[in-house]
Amino acid sequence: MSSTPGILPSQEIAAAIKSGMISADLPVPDGQVQPASIDLRLGSVAYRVRASFLPGTKSSVEEKLKNITMHSIDLTEGAVLEKGCVYIVPLQESLNLPADTSGMANPKSSTGRLDIFTRVITDGALEFDRIEAGYKGPLYAEISPLTFSVLVHPGSKLSQLRLRRGKFDVADGVAFTVDLTGFEVDGQQNKIVGYKAKQHAGVVDVEKIGHYEMLDYWDPIIARDDKSLVLDPDEFYILASKEAVSVPPDQAAEMRAYDTLVGEFRVHYAGFFDPGFGHDAAGGAGSRAVLEVRSHDVPFVLEDGQMVGRLVYEPLTATPDILYGVDVGSNYQSQGLKLSKHFK
Repeated sequence: MSSTPGILPSQEIAAAIKSGMISADLPVPDGQVQPASIDLRLGSVAYRVRASFLPGTKSSVEEKLKNITMHSIDLTEGAVLEKGCVYIVPLQESLNLPADTSGMANPKSSTGRLDIFTRVITDGALEFDRIEAGYKGPLYAEISPLTFSVLVHPGSKLSQLRLRRGKFDVADGVAFTVDLTGFEVDGQQNKIVGYKAKQHAGVVDVEKIGHYEMLDYWDPIIARDDKSLVLDPDEFYILASKEAVSVPPDQAAEMRAYDTLVGEFRVHYAGFFDPGFGHDAAGGAGSRAVLEVRSHDVPFVLEDGQMVGRLVYEPLTATPDILYGVDVGSNYQSQGLKLSKHFK
């Protein structure tokens, strides 16, 4: 590996697996390594816990689980994680990072679009989703389905991990706004600005792709003449950005939530954009960012063109040998307004 600072590309992640910097209970299959990240797989047991927690510097996750676990669930044959409950699942991957390499995790795109609140925890952690340089140990996923109960299996991939070598300044990022003018969607007579999740829908099996009827889980939101949308408190919405997103092959990007000073709503999940997303070289020109949005405490009027977040770009240590959309099975390249891949 080189010593260049930046996000590790796919070929360096593959080398990290080979060297043991990233190890796993089972061999890492083809397709698990993305252009600038690696998908993380659930293990075979989930622990239903009373509350979310961080272990702190003097404790391990396993030690904390002894005092907070309500019961364990065998995932071997698949099991339902209930809406509104909190679970801790040991992941199949673990880390042995060198002193100059840290990690950051995020929910995968499909996870966020199902409103599954997912964070990665390490032993001794003071923060979720941030893995200290030099960390050596296991990884755990905290999972809390907020809208739909979900069926998961050993090997299900809800989170992804990036590795960063060295330190460098990260800019404030590029602001992006919400599009409430509406999109032409197949099967809909009127323009659609987004979707609102149904509160009492059925279970979603995270391994079933293109399987579920959209209208069983979502209410389409018709575009209004005044180009506005009232967000109801604690409801979950799928919207899209007005701007097209383009990530060059030598860069990665992260969606950062809005500044709380602009209103009592938020883009619910920060998201990773891999090298090549929305880029001409990878066949993705015009790709929008899909936004998972909630309003907290009070109804909030969202207007077309309102800022909802920032896109922060970071350099890679090298151009990856695979790009999003061209070389991997990418579900969201060239997307406009799009639900998760589980829906027809």
